[in-house]
Amino acid sequence: MTEHTGAKYGGAPGSRGRTSIADVVVEKIAGMAARDVRGVHALGSGFARSMGSMRERMPGAGSGKSVTRGVSVEVGEVQAAIDLELVVDYGVSITDVAGAVRESVISAVERMAGREVVEVNIMVGDVKLPDEDEEDEGQERQRLQ
Repeated sequence: MTEHTGAKYGGAPGSRGRTSIADVVVEKIAGMAARDVRGVHALGSGFARSMGSMRERMPGAGSGKSVTRGVSVEVGEVQAAIDLELVVDYGVSITDVAGAVRESVISAVERMAGREVVEVNIMVGDVKLPDEDEEDEGQERQRLQ
């Protein structure tokens, strides 16, 4: 009886074939990693968050959209570029938060998706003030309806 080695048949079984990763997968990974950083209040602009929460209340709307709000990516075979729009808490150092977000996102995407992250571009679109309540956003949503 002959012993079959992976080399004879094209390498180890785990390396045969291609693995494709959809952009939305990288968007979700990046979105979750960014939200985990202290000082990040939310992702997306105030208007996008308002429209998104209205959309989520509609029948048939998936909950995954809120995870990817404020995140856009370009994913290739071996690399990824990520753009994030953040709302930060008032009083935090925006540059420190941006650096921590970059580290968190790069680490998560490279570990989970196996793609080299070539850049993480961050746009801070708003600051969450201490006296702003979520009720203010609710009133804004009602005006938009």
